[in-house]
Amino acid sequence: MRELPRLYAITDREKYGEDFLGTLERVLKKGIKFVQLREKELPDAELYSLALRVRKLTEDYDALLTINGRFDIALAVGADGVHLPENSLPPSVVKKLAPELIVGFSAHSIESALYAQREGADYITFSPVFKTESHPEAKPVGLKELERVSAQVSIPVYALGGINWNRIKSCYKSGAYGVSGITIFIP
Repeated sequence: MRELPRLYAITDREKYGEDFLGTLERVLKKGIKFVQLREKELPDAELYSLALRVRKLTEDYDALLTINGRFDIALAVGADGVHLPENSLPPSVVKKLAPELIVGFSAHSIESALYAQREGADYITFSPVFKTESHPEAKPVGLKELERVSAQVSIPVYALGGINWNRIKSCYKSGAYGVSGITIFIP
């Protein structure tokens, strides 16, 4: 597996607007080399069709592509990996069925992060670090908890939630391997 990039963009059709692929291409042109296709509401056939187009675009920019929650779609389109929500299949199951895939995991607590590591996840997103518009009901975990999680797991930890350009440095100072988000990378 190649080294994971430090900046990790997550898609959102609502925030990307009507020109979804154009917006994604602008994100990739900024140098982002890691993309998660996170379009949970799409029916399978539409998700597959979109994933094929996103796979082509990420290949054109030599960027990694993970598919949120759907390792079947990830395999079908030749994605690099799958990102598992906290209440999904255990990472070990995906690793057993598709060992070639990079497996990410959404963690929201130290226990969840340690579980993901034990289960063989290749990285985690830890969230929400700050208050976020995407999940206004979620209580932020904060930088101290990010630091604690980053110190206790040996896999890369991506800070997620309320990240903006002014907060990136504090996330790295708190031990994050990288940062991820939806709106931060949209031009």
